[in-house]
Amino acid sequence: MKIALIGVGNLGFSIAQGIAEQTGFHVDQLTLTKRNVTGLAEKFDSNKVKVTSSNIEAVQQSDIIILCVQPGQINSVLNEIKGVLLEGRHVLISTVTGRAIADIEEVIKKDIAVIRSMPNTAISVGQSMTCLSANEQGKEQMKIAQQIFDALGQSLVIEENMMQAATVICASGIAFWMRLIRATTQGAIQLGFDAPEAKNMATQACMGAASLLLNSDSHPEEEIDKVTTPRGCTISGLNEMEHEGMSSALIKGLMKSYDKISDIISEK
Repeated sequence: MKIALIGVGNLGFSIAQGIAEQTGFHVDQLTLTKRNVTGLAEKFDSNKVKVTSSNIEAVQQSDIIILCVQPGQINSVLNEIKGVLLEGRHVLISTVTGRAIADIEEVIKKDIAVIRSMPNTAISVGQSMTCLSANEQGKEQMKIAQQIFDALGQSLVIEENMMQAATVICASGIAFWMRLIRATTQGAIQLGFDAPEAKNMATQACMGAASLLLNSDSHPEEEIDKVTTPRGCTISGLNEMEHEGMSSALIKGLMKSYDKISDIISEK
């Protein structure tokens, strides 16, 4: 399998790290493109990783093309590479927020397998939740995309009309959970722990809560019931947080993000 990553910014670099370091699938060659490639190759300890500033060269040398450019750049990049995209050979995977499969098809005007993906930055440590959708040709190649992203976390195939919501929950969700962990860390510091201790405690507690749900069929409320006792400290804290609007604020934040991404798409 030969993979090209077009546009190695923050997300592209995270995906490249994940692909280079994971052993869940075999990659014969990983080609990375960036305008300024200075020092990029040195960040990867593998002779299978190549870097180039030429998107055309990267496409010609690869079978799987992962687009990691900014939304405002995708049309120019597609116009640049469409001449070397080969029907029956290339699979085009887009990570570009808010750009529909139909938008890509309209530019390339070829019967290319197109898969739309929404990973998050946890892909660099093999813990991304990546949602996938595809055109008809892409559906036939979906196993390839799942193979890649399952080795970098978990993947979920969804209808494309749910991709905006998935972006809010999974991609923006990383920032939301980081803010919750930061708030817990700040509280731990106020209770007397040093900052490194507080961060470690908050992070591990979050991981533990997630792991309990991922490794069982429990509902969150079932796990909450296990640690709440009558007149206890846990229920007192939970009730105070709810009085201050914790759940409501989180849901409102999700809906606000969804409204914003919908506005962005309608304006393009």
